[in-house]
Amino acid sequence: MSAPIYLDYQATTPLAPEAREAMLPWLGDKFGNPHSPHRIGREAAAAVEVARERVMGCLGATCGTLAFTSGATEAANWAVKGTMANAPQGRDRIVTIATEHACVLDTAEYCASQGFALTVLGVGSDGRLDLDAMAAALGDDVALVAAMLVNNEIGVVQLVAEIARMARDCGALMLCDAVQGFGRLDAPWADCDMIAMSAHKIHGPKGSGALWLAEGVSPAPLMHGGGQEAGVRSGTLSPALCAGFGAAAALASERRQADCAHVERLWAIARERLPGWVLNGSETGRYHGNLNIRQEGVDAARLISETREVAFSAGSACASGSGRPSHVLAAIGLSDAEARSSIRLGFGRYTTEEEIDRAVALITAAAERQLSLAA
Repeated sequence: MSAPIYLDYQATTPLAPEAREAMLPWLGDKFGNPHSPHRIGREAAAAVEVARERVMGCLGATCGTLAFTSGATEAANWAVKGTMANAPQGRDRIVTIATEHACVLDTAEYCASQGFALTVLGVGSDGRLDLDAMAAALGDDVALVAAMLVNNEIGVVQLVAEIARMARDCGALMLCDAVQGFGRLDAPWADCDMIAMSAHKIHGPKGSGALWLAEGVSPAPLMHGGGQEAGVRSGTLSPALCAGFGAAAALASERRQADCAHVERLWAIARERLPGWVLNGSETGRYHGNLNIRQEGVDAARLISETREVAFSAGSACASGSGRPSHVLAAIGLSDAEARSSIRLGFGRYTTEEEIDRAVALITAAAERQLSLAA
């Protein structure tokens, strides 16, 4: 049986062959600990530094510190908890957005349970934050503002640079979850204080991420025991994972224009072939590798089950199996029924035009069967 057509790029992306090749030596004879002082260790450390430069290059940052982590979830936890732990007296509030990833929202809720204040701002039906609402929410009691660059469920792009400048004006630090936009859109690093990234969303390995820190920004440690990264993030790095991340980042930089053009072609094909589906979120202010759509009367979970030739989802992989409608779709005003009739198609570099055409035909046929049986 052939593998399904893969259309779940927001959950993870296929590992780039170049990233795999970069990892292999460090999974074999080059097994040194990059924190050891001998030649084998120094060789591993050099590979880590090459990878760090490549990830920084993909981010576009010309200053600051990039610390490798186990993924973006760790990076976000570290940024949020570490910022609040170090917050000056009188700055005890976090401001964020209702459509943020759970790694930010749940961490902010945890901080609220520990005595900090939390403001969660709503969004419009297009998924975009009203900048006036952000301005009204800010004050000299705010320690941290957190906003996602590209939403993982609906692909909507927030105006992070503008939000970051507002945060800076009120003396707060700014965290950007750039996981879905990293390597695809310009990251507003010059306006932010912290940026979270993930390797496996840009064709790198799972288990590797990073937190970029602007000069002078040093959140309190999340883990203790050596401070191998940036003097505060503890744990032995994996040269293999770092090398894979670095190779994927370098490839994303090299192929960015071509990848973008390819995604635009795939988006156009999918939109043309799905005229009866309603787009969730902004039509224009979004990343086109994420197509989140709904059709009245369709059961998304059943559709996924019945279209086994295609791998797609009803939303975030992190929340799948919870049985609850998406908090993102709820935030843009969809009813439970509308949310449960929504699907997310994610595509990118290794998706072919023929695959999109075939997948859309299969999904459409399955949806039509559902609707005909319900009639």
